[in-house]
Amino acid sequence: MPDIMIGLVPAVAWGMQGIVMQKLGGRTANKQMGMVLTALVVAVGVLIVRPPTAGAWTSTLIVAAVLNGVPWTIGQILQIRTFEMIGVSRTIPISTGMQLFGTTLVGVAFFNEWVHGWQFGIGVPALILLVIGVWMTTFQEKTAAHDGLAESGGSIKKGILLLLVSSMGYVLYATSGLIFEVDPLDLLFPQAVVMVIATGAIAFGTAKKGEAFDRETGVFGSKSWVNMLTGICFAVGNLAAMISVQRNGAAVGWTLSQMNVIVATIGGLIILKERKTKKELVFVLGGLVLVAVGGILVGVTKN
Repeated sequence: MPDIMIGLVPAVAWGMQGIVMQKLGGRTANKQMGMVLTALVVAVGVLIVRPPTAGAWTSTLIVAAVLNGVPWTIGQILQIRTFEMIGVSRTIPISTGMQLFGTTLVGVAFFNEWVHGWQFGIGVPALILLVIGVWMTTFQEKTAAHDGLAESGGSIKKGILLLLVSSMGYVLYATSGLIFEVDPLDLLFPQAVVMVIATGAIAFGTAKKGEAFDRETGVFGSKSWVNMLTGICFAVGNLAAMISVQRNGAAVGWTLSQMNVIVATIGGLIILKERKTKKELVFVLGGLVLVAVGGILVGVTKN
């Protein structure tokens, strides 16, 4: 039971993450930088409280940190950008479904997390539910009038494409610790350092002239420091997720964490007041239910 409870911590923390960052505002670079700066502070704290195990600082750990931190950075930046394009309540179910599908396939193909016939009997229909649920959340009425979100058909298609790339990054982030068999607590600090470096490189590299050093919305402007509150949600979820994947396996650990879809979707509709027509609301909530049920069924398949 304790392992399952640890697995649910990211669901709450990451579920609030998108809502908090949208409330705090700022550019994509601010939201991302605030998150990784907090992650670095937490990692330093963990490093002090729990020093690395003997011989932990190996080339394998560094490679794991790079292949963990860089894909996450790209995936998170693209997800934040999609928040701004099509809203949190639509982005999260799509992203969650894609991630659950990807991490489950990796867990099954590379870590033998399904070895019995009944697991495939439950798991395959679960993956189908995920696909249908994701499709339902993309539904949009042509006559819909949305509140400040440019949710045209083109925006939806572009958002899905960005989320596809984003989800690939998240899948590698979720499973790299298992691929390299490194201690998640040893990985935390080098991972955070890589995330800060990668975020800074992308933020400065894509900023327009004069934008990177703006006092409020520059890469290290006031909005970035304010968004360290968002980073608290990420850091707590990140630490718990890595421990959960180690204890519960990739399929179950990541599945539990992705139940953040419920918190984020409902929060986007209620707290952020993202408008939907009645028909869209039915499709989004229906898709959310299918993604959640599919995720739970994937969790049941744990060997």
